[in-house]
Amino acid sequence: MSQSPVRRLAGALLLGVLAVPVSAAEVNVYSYRQPHLIQPILDEFSKETGIEVNVVHAKEGLVERLRHEGRNSPADLMLTVDIGRLVELVEADLVAPVQTPTLTADVPPQYRDPEGKWYGLTTRARVIITSKERVAEGAIQTYEDLADPRWKGKICTRSGKHDYMVGLFASMIAHHGEADARTWLEGVKSNLARRPQGNDRAQARAIKEGACDVAVINTYYIGNMLEDPEQKGWAEAVRVVYPNQADRGAHVNISGMALTKSAPNRDTAIRLMEFLTGDRAQQMYAERNVEYPVKPGVALAPLLASWGELKSDELALTEVARYRSAASKLVDIVGYDD
Repeated sequence: MSQSPVRRLAGALLLGVLAVPVSAAEVNVYSYRQPHLIQPILDEFSKETGIEVNVVHAKEGLVERLRHEGRNSPADLMLTVDIGRLVELVEADLVAPVQTPTLTADVPPQYRDPEGKWYGLTTRARVIITSKERVAEGAIQTYEDLADPRWKGKICTRSGKHDYMVGLFASMIAHHGEADARTWLEGVKSNLARRPQGNDRAQARAIKEGACDVAVINTYYIGNMLEDPEQKGWAEAVRVVYPNQADRGAHVNISGMALTKSAPNRDTAIRLMEFLTGDRAQQMYAERNVEYPVKPGVALAPLLASWGELKSDELALTEVARYRSAASKLVDIVGYDD
């Protein structure tokens, strides 16, 4: 019995084979994104173009695999989340620049590498959530407010070392400088209700259960929880606050893509990249993943639309990424996770 292209690719990787047969009618993707989030979009691309997309998914290790395989890697495209992972690919010299009129028109400058080495696909806002019962609407409005002593013993977050938190802290350094960002982070730490723990969903649960009143999470987790009968009550117990809407806007991170330096199917990979930033794929991202389309003008998912218009921080993510190392060190300096 013949194997599907997906099984051939996955099998080759498991066996350590450095090259697999490729053709002009396929594109090979390494993905950190969960299969159920992206497969319907890739299926739509194949239906429209006749190009088969072979996906290898993993929670970790794909960058190391790509580095090990070198120029013989079968991977054409890397899909991942977080600006940190995209920058990691660039710094490891594993990706190739690509600039087309479509990509540069679809993706705003702050969400793509200046040389075209990566492109954002969706944005995910890092927002504040508060208890509907114990926090008045409008009582907290900015990230800076999180350090206000009035919230002492009221705040929950996940580990300060997690990529999502590091990204937020890096943005604070970018806007305020390292000294002021340290003072702010010390203030947030002094307001924690408990030691940082759990994932973003756990923070909503903590508010529901009364362990804290305020937390910081990514918006799409609200949509995820609302679809889960066991977690729906957690989401319904909190109010979403878009931070800093009166000034710079909310910090956002991205999911993104990068063309590999060794791509054996470069042309078809670029066709897929352009499809992913187009109206149809962007709409599917918005509806399925409860994330914000990176392309301006694409309609939001109903849940996001119900929260009103989001003003996002327009500081280029390449600038934010410059401070990620400093932000991670700051977490240690103030003992945020202790």
